[in-house]
Amino acid sequence: MLEVRDVTARYGPLTVLRGVSLRVEAGQVACLLGPNGAGKTTLIRTLLGIVRPAEGSVWFEGARIDGLRPHEIVGRGIAVVPEGRRVFPRMTVEENLRMGAFREWSAADLGARRDRVFALFPRLAERRGQRAATMSGGEQAMLAVGRALMGRPRLLLLDEPSLGLAPVLVEQLFDTVQALNREGTTVLLVEQNARKTLAIAHHGVLLQKGEIVGRGTAAELAALDLVRHAYLRA
Repeated sequence: MLEVRDVTARYGPLTVLRGVSLRVEAGQVACLLGPNGAGKTTLIRTLLGIVRPAEGSVWFEGARIDGLRPHEIVGRGIAVVPEGRRVFPRMTVEENLRMGAFREWSAADLGARRDRVFALFPRLAERRGQRAATMSGGEQAMLAVGRALMGRPRLLLLDEPSLGLAPVLVEQLFDTVQALNREGTTVLLVEQNARKTLAIAHHGVLLQKGEIVGRGTAAELAALDLVRHAYLRA
């Protein structure tokens, strides 16, 4: 579904990604592991067209997309839950969800999408008129995921979704990701929580200092010394 081919990305003179290649297969959960500063968020921004590759290319469902603008890439069927959730604080729950379906103008379709999100996250239905800024971190995480789902993405990008959440909410979040995948949504999960991530991922890569230093199935990644020593110690 998604293929990144030898992508190098820079911010001015600073090279953040160096020859990164990865594939995300349709119907699977792929993961991108790595420490802070590894370039994970830059890769997400590159997939979305916010950062243009200095070298290499990005392909989605057989078409090259790295020359497209972000809203065009979203229109192809890719959605993101950004790091830090980034909900619109002054907007209500319903207004935030509406922003996730900015390309859809049919009231009936919008209602159906919103009802699906409310079925997945009943708490959002209870607080539909509440401003996002007054919600807890866990509720904002639900809202960020719900907003992304309003676009009916075929590929969902999640950038550090568990950051700052209590353990019980992290459990719920990963259960939700699994449920979405079982329903047919392909997922690229960018996380530092390797233990939880590898428990639900089919395959993935390990990124360090802008380069891929490991790849394989979830079991193969878990067996790597780099992963075991840095992420999986008790």
